[in-house]
Parts: sequence; C-alpha cells; structure tokens
Amino acid sequence: MADLDVTEILFDPDFMDTGLVCKRGAQVIGDDGMAVNAISNTPFAGVVTSDRGDLLERIATGERVKGSITIHTVFPLSDGAAGQTADIVSWRGRDYTVTNVNDYQHFGAGFVCATCELIPLAG
Repeated sequence: MADLDVTEILFDPDFMDTGLVCKRGAQVIGDDGMAVNAISNTPFAGVVTSDRGDLLERIATGERVKGSITIHTVFPLSDGAAGQTADIVSWRGRDYTVTNVNDYQHFGAGFVCATCELIPLAG
C-alpha cells in the first residue's frame, strides 16, 4: 500500500463538493418478464474538476455541445457491470454518465477517479 493518503485532501472542505447525487440503476425482471431499471438516488461528496470541459462540435447536420468532468471520491462510482447500468451523476443541474473509473484503493483509505460525460448532448 502507498504511504500517501489522498483522502485527506478529498475530505478538505476547501476542495470537496457535497452537491453530487449518484443515480444508480440496477436491472430487475418485472412481473411481465421484461427487464426494467430500478433507480436509487444517493448523495455523495467529491472533488469535481473539468476534464475536457464543454466543447462545441460542428458537424454536417448542425452543432452540439459535449462536455466532461472528472470526480475524485471515496464513493464507489461504477461505469457499469453485469445487471447494473453505468451510474449517472447529477452536479450543478446537469447529468453526466460515468464512462471510466480508475480505482486507487491502495492510497490510504482509498478513492476512485471517474470520468463523466455530459448527457444529453445539447445542440
């Protein structure tokens, strides 16, 4: 295990944002035999930074805005697994899909670094 405990910074109120909500969907089989997503909303805290920021993409059919953020948190975010969709994170009135999670559990108390893409694409 590494000696540096990065979670001390993640819990520092100067860095931490407490306005995050994780919308986690688990697929369950309904009475009709069809899969449905059961969504749970869980507030959590983390350090949010810009990843690539908001980008205007111009294509033949028009324009759209793409965006992404990076979240460092001790909350176990997921980019999807068997029977579970990728987490949706709400932050500052916008929703982001968790597209990549790096696990740093070997640094002190442990944390994850998640890349999140803006949804829906606007434009």
